[in-house]
This record gives sequence, structure tokens and C-alpha cells, in this order.
Amino acid sequence: MRQILSDLWETAVESPFPGLNTHAYLWTRDNGNVLFYNTSQQADIQQMADLGGVAYQLPSHRDEVGLSIIQIRDAYSALLGGHQAELEAFSEVVQPDIIFEQRQWLFDDLEVIPTPGHTPGSCCFLAKTDEGRTVLFTGDTLYWSDTGLRPGLLPFSDREQLIQSLNLLETVSPDVVCSSAFSGQSGYREIKGDWIEQLSVAKWLLEQQS
Repeated sequence: MRQILSDLWETAVESPFPGLNTHAYLWTRDNGNVLFYNTSQQADIQQMADLGGVAYQLPSHRDEVGLSIIQIRDAYSALLGGHQAELEAFSEVVQPDIIFEQRQWLFDDLEVIPTPGHTPGSCCFLAKTDEGRTVLFTGDTLYWSDTGLRPGLLPFSDREQLIQSLNLLETVSPDVVCSSAFSGQSGYREIKGDWIEQLSVAKWLLEQQS
């Protein structure tokens, strides 16, 4: 695992399909570590023990639900969170312990923001880190490419819902954005004061796809 902030670690790259790269992120905190997304990298799962284990695992949407979730749950007694609209996909592996239906604070330093569009139950997560930074975990709602943030629109996605979700994300001001899927070197990028501009480009790209 690679440390990217004092309390945030990025797992090694996985490539489940040609051209698709993913990371998971472990946020270390006094009140229980949170693993965003999912990983099957065995070395990383084992290293999580040295970092305090996993108290909560939060996949952002159905594509991140895999058998390694059971391994992580069994190894660390992790509680699993997921959106109501993704329960059918979860049921094929394991049911979540915490179910989201609306925007809510899961803890006093972590907000769940449902962002349907990529899938019906896609969620983003907004974390307040020990360094005083705000980190937005976008899953596949938005992903990093070599040229910036891109919307996660696929043939099964709902374009209008995704546009509304990007409008909602204009109300947050992240210092860092960590996507699940990405192209390029990493799903982690710092925001250099151009968050609204990045979202505007992503929405423009969506609007060109009728």
C-alpha cells in the first residue's frame, strides 16, 4: 500500500478489465478505520492489520462488490455499508450491515452522499481527515483520466440522474478527490481550486451524449 496522506493509504492497482484500473483507499482513524471501495490484493489486505485493521468497508456501488469483501469482513470483523438500491447485487455476495437511503452523516467526520446515475445506488463519501483536508471519494460517479475528471456514464447508466448528481457535488469543496476507477497513474488527485471548473467540463461531456 502507498501512503498518500498522513491518514490515507492507497492499495496497489488492480485491472479487472483491459483499460480499467482501480484502487481502494484505507482511511486510518481513532474511531475505526474505513476502507473505501474494494480490493483483492492479498498483500494489501494483510498490511491493513499493521495499520489497525478495517472497522468499516464502504463500496461506492455494485461493481465493487466481490468475494474479497467476505475475506475482509472475516479478517477484521468489518461492518459493510451499501445503498438500498444496490441490495440485489450485494445479495449475491453478502448483505450490508449499514444501509444508506439518503444523504447522511455516518460519523461526525464522514458524510454519505448518494449520487445515482452511474448505477442507481452509486454513492460518494466526504471525509474530514486529521490533516484538516476534505477528501471526496467519488467511486465511478466521476473518475480521473489523464485530462481531468470524467463522468462515469456507461450504456447501463442514467445520464439525467448523473447530471443531477454532479450538480449536487457542486455543493461540496474537496481538497482531494479519490476515484475508484481511473486511467493514468492513480485515482488520487489534489484539487487546485478548480473544482467547479472540473465539474463543468464533466457535465458538458454528459450533455454531448444524448
